[in-house]
Amino acid sequence: MGRRRFRRPLTLGLPTVWGAVAVTYKLLCPLAQQNGMGARIVSSAVFFAVGSGLVVHVRRALLRELRQVREVAGAAQNALLRPLPPRLEGLALAAGRFSAARGASVGGDLYEVVAGEHGVRVVMGDVRGHGIGAMATVAALLGSFREAAHDEPELPLVLRRLERTLARHLHERASAEYPVGGVVPDAPPAEEFVTVLLLEIGADGEVSALNCGHPWPFLLSGHARPLTAADPLPPLGPFPLPADLPMRSCGRLLPGEALVLYTDGMEDARDAAGEFFPLQAALTEAARAPALSPQCLIHSVQAELLRHTGRLPSDDATLLVVRNDRTRARAPHPEPECRARTMS
Repeated sequence: MGRRRFRRPLTLGLPTVWGAVAVTYKLLCPLAQQNGMGARIVSSAVFFAVGSGLVVHVRRALLRELRQVREVAGAAQNALLRPLPPRLEGLALAAGRFSAARGASVGGDLYEVVAGEHGVRVVMGDVRGHGIGAMATVAALLGSFREAAHDEPELPLVLRRLERTLARHLHERASAEYPVGGVVPDAPPAEEFVTVLLLEIGADGEVSALNCGHPWPFLLSGHARPLTAADPLPPLGPFPLPADLPMRSCGRLLPGEALVLYTDGMEDARDAAGEFFPLQAALTEAARAPALSPQCLIHSVQAELLRHTGRLPSDDATLLVVRNDRTRARAPHPEPECRARTMS
């Protein structure tokens, strides 16, 4: 606290000091009143030094403010997307993301894994847009899921809670955007939507799913293949959910098999020639490594993505890996340490 009290007067005082030096030199220094070439050179050097000092000071202040903004944004995102535990109910977990918001790990992608009396429930979603503007919607939906995943006995009821939360959030935001007495629209604009994938993994590995416009996950079992080819429901927001929401049974996640959930920023990433990133092939190649941990799998795919695009993706891109380790949760030897390094 004392450092902050000292820094603020220093930030305000240094430009004043530089300005006072320039004014004092111009008004009181005899050399500044002369018109000779030497006097003009000295005066130019003095004002150049003053100007350079001001530029350096302003630049340092802006960089300091930018660092603070990034720290706050990163802390806010980490509070929303809490780090997943490495294991939960015998399942090995890992998540990784790229953010399209340069310099900060904020975005519109959301994910969470919750274990309760109804099994392990997973959500993966993608709010339209990215950056800080999407964080409020992410916060509303994650808060709703964390409560509903414990409270609701059936997965369709969890999805309806998310739908009501999103509708209420969009209505409150629209009310704040309109002046007092303005007419608030009954329905959100068509461009306001969220894709949501809900999974429920039972004690026997049985996987049930509800999908609203989100890409289906890949199942890693020797190679990567889509979990199902069924048509998803429309995204949340533009249209109400149908009256009947039957869960889709996707078979069992056998010991050693893994599910890879992702947002469309992974598949939509392109290289300089416009070619899309081959996510399925990258997952298959990465899964060939023996005893590859979920975190190492994510690092490997992210490294391939960066090699493919040569830059960070233009959209938020997130991976979430859930592997069934229930029969080997007490393995005597830990998994090899992942040494891959990626940008995040």
